[in-house]
Amino acid sequence: MMRWFLYCALTLVLTSCWPESFSFRDSGGMPVEWQSFTIQNLENTAPNCPLSFAALLTEQLKDGVQNNTRLVLNTKLGAGEVNIEGAITNYQVQPVAIQGSDNASSNRLTMALSLKIKIKAPKEEEWQMVSTRFADFSASSNLADVEQKLFAEISEQMVQDLINKLYSNW
Repeated sequence: MMRWFLYCALTLVLTSCWPESFSFRDSGGMPVEWQSFTIQNLENTAPNCPLSFAALLTEQLKDGVQNNTRLVLNTKLGAGEVNIEGAITNYQVQPVAIQGSDNASSNRLTMALSLKIKIKAPKEEEWQMVSTRFADFSASSNLADVEQKLFAEISEQMVQDLINKLYSNW
């Protein structure tokens, strides 16, 4: 009798918690009205930032959104349900690990990206997003030697910030 009661109680508990459906496809937090996006070429307003970095980051943002969301790139600017424009606003190197002799053992490259995201559907909205990321490197290294690697690390994090913003409006 006790076993029968435990079996019924366990069955009731498990079936009440069981999801109605499950899927390996992520429906995400994006509205279903969003089908396409556009990204305007980023501006480079940061002093000392290599001129090519704005174009490289623009392409990485396009690839990141296409590969990690269901949105399709619309090549006609402003024609998507999600339209993104922005600029690299900060690019600087600072010492971070000062030693006793006032020499730095490590430096930090910091980049900031400011984006304006205009939403057309389901209702018109405009979001602002600022992503500030950094990467550290040895003070004994020349920035020119490690700059491409550091940019790749930082831009990957910025792409993820944009994807998070689109999925959840964080």
